[in-house]
Amino acid sequence: MSEVIVAGVGMTPWGKWGRSFVEYGVEAAVEALADAGIAWRDVQFVAAGETVRSGYAGYVAGSSIAQALGWTGAQLATAYGACASGAMAIDVARARIMAGLCDIALVVGADTTPKGFLAPNAGDRPNDPDWLRFRLLGATNPTYFAFSARRRMDVYGATVEDFAAVKVKNARHGLANPRARFRKEVSEADVLASPVVSDPLHLLDICATSDGGAALVLMSEAKARELGLNAPAVCIKGVASITPTYPNTVMEMPNIATDSSVVVPAPARSFMDSIGDAVYEQSGISPEDVNVAEVYDLATSLELDWYEHLGFCGRGEAEKLLREGETTLGGRIPVNPSGGLACFGEAVPAQAIAQVCEITWQLQGRATGRQVEDARVGITANKGLFGHGSTVVLSR
Repeated sequence: MSEVIVAGVGMTPWGKWGRSFVEYGVEAAVEALADAGIAWRDVQFVAAGETVRSGYAGYVAGSSIAQALGWTGAQLATAYGACASGAMAIDVARARIMAGLCDIALVVGADTTPKGFLAPNAGDRPNDPDWLRFRLLGATNPTYFAFSARRRMDVYGATVEDFAAVKVKNARHGLANPRARFRKEVSEADVLASPVVSDPLHLLDICATSDGGAALVLMSEAKARELGLNAPAVCIKGVASITPTYPNTVMEMPNIATDSSVVVPAPARSFMDSIGDAVYEQSGISPEDVNVAEVYDLATSLELDWYEHLGFCGRGEAEKLLREGETTLGGRIPVNPSGGLACFGEAVPAQAIAQVCEITWQLQGRATGRQVEDARVGITANKGLFGHGSTVVLSR
């Protein structure tokens, strides 16, 4: 099967700029096209992540960004899966290239977000799990994260100092990233002295909301050879965006005990574990092959969960991996060398694409100041809306 190459990457600086998501998307797309050395008119297909906060233009993000770049007859798709939107757009574009329906595709995600923590859109939607969680339980995202963090403490012995150490690590990584919004080293004491948002999580344990955009140019292997691309070839080896399998339908919490009265036995692997399992099976790559990871650290405790879900260590061993320095630059498996969402903030449909940008830079040796030595295989991971998650594996 022909490989799909990441031929070009682009990303805006992230912050609070007060501009349209289309502007961010176009800026990232123009950079990705220049990085690939091709013109916009060469793109045959555009896939974009939807942004629900930007009205009709956001719901048809692919069309909105293509219109701003200039009508050329390119075909379009728009994907929505909240934080997994970018990975879904990548999946659509990659599949189209693999099917032989196009040779060059552009993938874009961009967002402009309100201040504070994200809330559900207006209106009553009793069939929407997020609406029910926010409106009936009062469980905003920080509360939801705190439930998960408290579980790590109760089940695995995690401490607030462990959570703070994740922020300290990512802040240190982000110092060298010119696109990061927050480039300031913090100490454990700084994290623990910041206000408690939802016990046990402090303000510096939780990422901000941001504006920003990210883009990729994907290309068939044959087209990349024809154009004579000079950069080290980075291939997308697998993309997985899956839903739970009954009865293992709670995203964070594995069924630790099995009740013999349950008709379908509880699986040994949790749903979140299965996201990593799916992409490893698809790509033919194992956790032991991975050199660098970019994972979804909306809260510091969630990063620790991903160490286990992606197979970097056994269940309950994430804190040990962190304490031994294995997930920092210079360690066995550096995680979030970009600085992660801790340093960027959350620009929802852009963040999964931004992760692939960072892994591409790492695999090409272009992550100046934060480079993982001899990185050959990388993985990204995100959660998504309505019970699914996404992962992407890349290699050179």
